[in-house]
Amino acid sequence: MRSSKLAALLTVAAMALTACGSGGGDDAADGKVKIRFSYWGSDSRQKLTEEVIAAFEKKNPDIDVVGEFSDWQSYYESLATKVAAGDAPDVMTLEIRGLAEYAGRGAIADLTGKIDTAALAQDALAAGQVDGKQYAIPTGVNVFAMYANKSVLEKAGVELPDDKTWTWDDYIKLSAEISKAGNGEYYGTEYTSNNPTYPTIYAAQRGEKLYDNGRIGITADTLKAWWGNFLNMIETKASPDAAKMNEIIAAGVEQSLIGTNKGAFGMWWSNQLGTLSKVSGSELAMLRMPKLESGGGHGMFLQPAMHWTISSKTEHPAEAQKFVDFLVNDPDAGGILLSDRGLPINSKVLEAIKGKLTPADQQSLEFIDEVKSELSAAVVPPKGASKMEDVIKRYTEAVTAGQMTPDEAAGKFLEEANAAIAG
Repeated sequence: MRSSKLAALLTVAAMALTACGSGGGDDAADGKVKIRFSYWGSDSRQKLTEEVIAAFEKKNPDIDVVGEFSDWQSYYESLATKVAAGDAPDVMTLEIRGLAEYAGRGAIADLTGKIDTAALAQDALAAGQVDGKQYAIPTGVNVFAMYANKSVLEKAGVELPDDKTWTWDDYIKLSAEISKAGNGEYYGTEYTSNNPTYPTIYAAQRGEKLYDNGRIGITADTLKAWWGNFLNMIETKASPDAAKMNEIIAAGVEQSLIGTNKGAFGMWWSNQLGTLSKVSGSELAMLRMPKLESGGGHGMFLQPAMHWTISSKTEHPAEAQKFVDFLVNDPDAGGILLSDRGLPINSKVLEAIKGKLTPADQQSLEFIDEVKSELSAAVVPPKGASKMEDVIKRYTEAVTAGQMTPDEAAGKFLEEANAAIAG
């Protein structure tokens, strides 16, 4: 529902932007230039963001940055409403899924040549481009990986698998073995039914793309094989049944099987290692994703955690650009934010803050360095991609609950997913 409102509100915004400027024009009475900055997150992120704003203002006493913070659930609806009303924040945080939508509606500015990107990882930077223009600057990067809870593996008497060679069949068989050893106390694995990253990786292993030239590129055969893995996990009791998994997924990372020491394996983003390590109190390993029997790569890619963007109608583009430049290029900013929005893509900043990173962040960094040569660059999804999480979730739940066969679900999924992208 939120994605539909986003598209509708941004359509209004495209018309409103021709007549209205950004809301950054109410400058402070003391002569400072005021710019507004929108972002989402937890209380801890809000605290860090306030600290980094204060550091920027200290270095730029003529600029006043006003943070506009909200929780994740309400962020995009609130932002789209502001944009539609011609009251967009000067600097806006966006996910990669919403980038093409905002760029296509003319809501964000082309930053090509406006931000110093010399020290930024170019493969990550490409994930902020739409139609060859740099509309966004990645805040940092993550990798979607398989996690292993070593304490559960030890209980089950199972060794850590060789992640360079293991296959999906290996993963499911090993998980079933662990579940059998757990006898209801713990499971071999948990799966994720609502994250487009998982089918993106699986499709890449089969030489396909989730999105390809403005359409869904994943084939029905690949979807059926992917859903077949879920059914295999449930049938062999490698994972909990569909009803229990739906409850676990809805509860979030802290109540995951990995996080509660009730599961050996699970798929999560690399920046979630700190939370999972903390709530579990266990030593966790990060592994490459399993691959197909036929060999080939693991299909993993480097993903921006989120993006910094600037309103196309900001009345203070120079000040907004200065703020974004500070966030990505200044070691003082990096030393405050650390990995909160992904590991920095500025090599100089990353080197400067390495000593401040938590053990979990150090582990994530080591893993990314280890697999870096195997990673592909993230692809900016087309318009309508913000709806894909819901579409994937609904059909996966229908298949795992036995309401639809993989064959039935594949045809309907492709029809609905392509319609969502077509708008």
